Amino acid sequence: MAVKIRLKRMGAKKNPFYRIVVADSRTQRDGRPIEEIGYYDPTTEPATFKVHEEKAMSWLERGATPTPTAKTILRRAGVIEKWQSARGGQDKGSQGNN
Repeated sequence: MAVKIRLKRMGAKKNPFYRIVVADSRTQRDGRPIEEIGYYDPTTEPATFKVHEEKAMSWLERGATPTPTAKTILRRAGVIEKWQSARGGQDKGSQGNN
């Protein structure tokens, strides 16, 4: 089962609000998630978000892959850096950029 960390759209028409969820990659965008780990509100200035770091770290360690947008939010929250330092280094793709 391929698990992804992605956004689930909530809110009214033309007033989006997103939940950051962990879901099977085969489920629908707004389908039932495995777990909710935060939220993201792009309508405020600046955009607000909150990520439950322990849950996010747990899912990243289990092999969940974040979508590009979710990865940006996790990076802004500082979760990606903590996860990389906890596993002892950088991503394989960024090691050659010395």
